[in-house]
Amino acid sequence: MHNSYKGISYAIITAILWGVLAIVLKVSLNRLTPADVTWSRFFIAFTGLAGYYLIKKPYYLRILKKPPLLLILATCCLATNYYGFIEGVNLTTPGVAQVFIQLGPVMLAVSGFVIFREKVNWRQILGFSLVIFGLLLFYHEHMQAIVTGKDLWRTGVIWVLIAAITWAVYSVLLKFLVLRHPPMQLNLFIFGLPVLLYLPFVNFSHFTGIGLTGWLILLFLGLNTLFAYGLLALAIQYAEANKISVILVLNPLLTFALMAILGFIGVTWIEPEHFTLITISGAVIVLAGAVLTILRKKPEQ
Repeated sequence: MHNSYKGISYAIITAILWGVLAIVLKVSLNRLTPADVTWSRFFIAFTGLAGYYLIKKPYYLRILKKPPLLLILATCCLATNYYGFIEGVNLTTPGVAQVFIQLGPVMLAVSGFVIFREKVNWRQILGFSLVIFGLLLFYHEHMQAIVTGKDLWRTGVIWVLIAAITWAVYSVLLKFLVLRHPPMQLNLFIFGLPVLLYLPFVNFSHFTGIGLTGWLILLFLGLNTLFAYGLLALAIQYAEANKISVILVLNPLLTFALMAILGFIGVTWIEPEHFTLITISGAVIVLAGAVLTILRKKPEQ
């Protein structure tokens, strides 16, 4: 498989994992705090990855002793992103959080053109423009709710914006780091440092009453972290930043589709989302724009 298509495939899987993530995060906050969940995600991801490389490639663990400065900065950005996003989900809804977190992929796309000098043609410009226009349509009613909403929601939106900005900075730094280090070796440190950073804020007494369902949710979140960011690192290594960003903005469509299904079957453990013809039209335009941006007329050399 061509490297560019490899990167696109990895980014698509990442988008699917993130599309489910916001909903599961909202459910996890029924009995746990954002700090509890964030620490658990990093702990499970680091434990799984470190255990694997301790057996298969022990020399990968050397990066834990002497990490590059850029890696430390990237890790702090991702740690902030995790907390900001889950705090935003906690104070708003999965749908609202997914609205504003898309600023991250947009900033990553801009960095691809400005920082990495990636080539762009008229089809990509048209496709990316359609993505932005489609998202505006898709989220029209949610934007209205936020503008007239409560202070709690506005605080949640601010947290998500912080998460989006720090994610974009993390992704740009990672683009430089993967030139010299294997992506999964970088993730060893990226998952490990936040375990220490968030440890003072975790209330371990909360974990005693979450039951089997709660533990399964935490396990899913940890594995989601491990696989999604592992695949994202590979995507950034193989594909252009602007293409990755367009694929990642599709993950809210899955979130809203799942929320629509949950609302249709009448679940009571999460607040349902509502859709109109405008939001559906926006979704179609987003998909069309993504296809224009991703596909090429000629294969890369």
